[in-house]
Amino acid sequence: MSVTKGRKANPEGRMALKEHLIEARNRLVKSGLAMIPGIIIGWILYDPLLQAISEPMKQISLERGVNASLNFDGVTSSFDLKIQVSLVLGLILASPVWIYQLWAFITPGLTKKERKYTLIYLGAAVPLFLAGLYAGWTILPNIVWAMTSFTPRDGSNLIPARDYLQFAMQLLLFMGIAFLVPVLLVGLNAVRIVRGTTYVKAWRFTILGVTVVSAMAAPGSDVMSMFFLGAPLLVLYFGAIGLCVLNDKRRDRRDAKRAHETEATANVPTPLTDLEGL
Repeated sequence: MSVTKGRKANPEGRMALKEHLIEARNRLVKSGLAMIPGIIIGWILYDPLLQAISEPMKQISLERGVNASLNFDGVTSSFDLKIQVSLVLGLILASPVWIYQLWAFITPGLTKKERKYTLIYLGAAVPLFLAGLYAGWTILPNIVWAMTSFTPRDGSNLIPARDYLQFAMQLLLFMGIAFLVPVLLVGLNAVRIVRGTTYVKAWRFTILGVTVVSAMAAPGSDVMSMFFLGAPLLVLYFGAIGLCVLNDKRRDRRDAKRAHETEATANVPTPLTDLEGL
């Protein structure tokens, strides 16, 4: 009830700097608490996850005849690594919560109609982030295979487990964020920070960036892998840009209509009854 009264008394959602900082702190605390169950689950799933991630190394050993394995080079390295992986998994599993907290921090500055759209953005952000994680998981074996293809047949790939898992986790998060960027583009347009035409003017950089990301994520000789990774990203990016352009046109028509109505009533004298009420 207090939230409703606060919204009616302050429809524009204006807050002082101190209140913004308090709000940001509360959102971060909620996001951190949401990570705790994910960290526990990550701790439990560490062993099967490590076996799944290291599967490309086993395939390399079998098919290329080289010694490829993960190396734990310290007494506490395996324990430290388990903690780090659990933290990353907690961040991934808590993604619906911290994505919602991010949007909840932004929405007070939006209009009532624009706040309704954030529910759509939120509904699209979580599946896209998870889709990006899945894409990263799918292309991980290709990257490991390509990067270790330069090892001589009689050589060895004794990769530090910390470096290998850090590389794998960074790849997953990077792909998740890459799939999340279109939602960010639409969000920036919704709060009137960037217009859709600005995105359209940068279409060359968009294609170049997606091509580079696809080439880095699928560096093997298989061009189709690069295409199947880059095509969905381009569809997502240009689909988001199209939504921004349509939103700008709709908003421009609404603003023009409002300005015309204001200009039409500017010269109309105020009734005496209204003046007496004032």
